[in-house]
Amino acid sequence: MGVRAQEAYQILHFTSSHTCFPDTARDHGHVDGDGKSLPREGHYDDSSVLLVVPAGLRVSGPVDMVFWFHGWHNSIDTALKFYGLARQFAASGRNAVLVLAEAARNAADSYGGKMRMDGMFKSLVSDVVLELSRRQGSVPRGVSAGHIALAGHSGAYSVIADILEHGGVGVDEVFLFDALYGRLDTYTRWAEDGGHHFVHWFTNTGYGPDKMSDTMMVRLRQDGVGYELVEEGAVDERVVLNNRILFVHSPREHNVIINEPDNFGMLLRSGFGRQRR
Repeated sequence: MGVRAQEAYQILHFTSSHTCFPDTARDHGHVDGDGKSLPREGHYDDSSVLLVVPAGLRVSGPVDMVFWFHGWHNSIDTALKFYGLARQFAASGRNAVLVLAEAARNAADSYGGKMRMDGMFKSLVSDVVLELSRRQGSVPRGVSAGHIALAGHSGAYSVIADILEHGGVGVDEVFLFDALYGRLDTYTRWAEDGGHHFVHWFTNTGYGPDKMSDTMMVRLRQDGVGYELVEEGAVDERVVLNNRILFVHSPREHNVIINEPDNFGMLLRSGFGRQRR
């Protein structure tokens, strides 16, 4: 387990038996969405968890957490670097810990592994709390989990939906980046709960999320549930804060809507769980 100190945050690594993998459904590997035959080793055997702990984190009660799940052809390490997730998180001022739990590593595979098991995510949350209390002085022993947000890009839609269905822990916010490829019943049902905050930031180049967004908006209208659809250029923190269900259309490409500008950071600053340091 390593600790890397940064000016604005620390990065902690540990392993948990309650992450997505290893999972019996991938014990013999898998032919992924690109048609490649991937072995278990190197793709479905990694139980790593990465924590980004911002400088100045204040925890006097339950500790808030934001979980990020990566999409295809990524790992927790590549996603952290490519999208500037740690930097965005620290700069947002959100008084919480960012958690990246490994999914299918460097694979074209959205399968959520053990997150489809009832209560598995709850156990992962408990592991994170325990690790923080052991290794982070600002998190007292015996602290519980507070506000939980789930965020992710592209193929992460599946594991996030698994958690909403089976996690065993209340989730307050979901931030999707070009990631609404399916599981509409799960997302619509969850978003229609009046205490939840849902944002989908989508493009026309993700081969599906734009159409799925249209379908979800139709369902919301049929159910009499309000939402807002805005263009990326019109989004600011006020728009995010004032719309419990928000769809943001971007004219840009699939992989460049998370940072530059730092849209993930803006959602963190404006979200319903935006307790600041």
